[in-house]
Amino acid sequence: MENINWYPGHMKKTRELIKENLKLVDAVVEVVDARIPVSSRNPLIHEILGDKPSVIALNKMDLSDEKANSLWKEHFRSRGIQAVLINGNSGEGTKELLGSLAKISAGRKQSAGNRPFRLMIVGVPNVGKSSLINRLSGRKSTQTGDRPGVTKGKQWIKLTNGMQLLDTPGILWPKFEDPDTGKNLAYCGSIKDEIMDIPTLAMEFIGYMGENYPRLLMDRYKMEEILETPLENMEAIALKRGCILPGKRIDYERIGRLVLDEFRGGKIGRITLELPDES
Repeated sequence: MENINWYPGHMKKTRELIKENLKLVDAVVEVVDARIPVSSRNPLIHEILGDKPSVIALNKMDLSDEKANSLWKEHFRSRGIQAVLINGNSGEGTKELLGSLAKISAGRKQSAGNRPFRLMIVGVPNVGKSSLINRLSGRKSTQTGDRPGVTKGKQWIKLTNGMQLLDTPGILWPKFEDPDTGKNLAYCGSIKDEIMDIPTLAMEFIGYMGENYPRLLMDRYKMEEILETPLENMEAIALKRGCILPGKRIDYERIGRLVLDEFRGGKIGRITLELPDES
């Protein structure tokens, strides 16, 4: 697939919003997708944050490869970056995240006075920021959804431990220099499907699975073997799932959406698309 260029106007405004409000917070939680820890880290956010204290929350740990989770946590730790594995839906890992933030709060400058410790949540669309915020606040404070762009504007939220949290909409960057970055974000649903060539995207994902997780692919779609090309595997899966048009033609759009939806929902298995030694 060609490089993806996508920079909606509201994301430009979000970048300006982050810069404007950064001076109001004491620390930043950068939420990334544990399946794509590099692709879901926005370089624009890094430039904006500067030396502001931060913690990386590797969300969707339940959907990512367990061995890869350990590798990524060690990768960030070895570089002096605080990283916590979390599941925003179940709450797993949020206690460790709050502990990391408490350490930052303890070292806060005395000039901050008695005001509450303030956080900012940032991340690209659909990495699970809203689900995490709901967990941290102990109530359904924000909208959640499985489509990018659910969070629309700035929200201040009081957490159960007394901290204050500033939520922001997801922000992407103008161009993905590495085409694999755009594809990984598209696989995981951080780019709207409406602007994607779903059949081609799904075929390339099936190709990745055939090379890296062949047993998961075979087990999920009851395949006896991995065929020679991604297209052949896609067509075999379509036949297994009945994605057929009149005249016994393959419904590539339907099978493409089915495979991507099942990956995003964790139905195929725990899958990681990037490893530290590749980044």
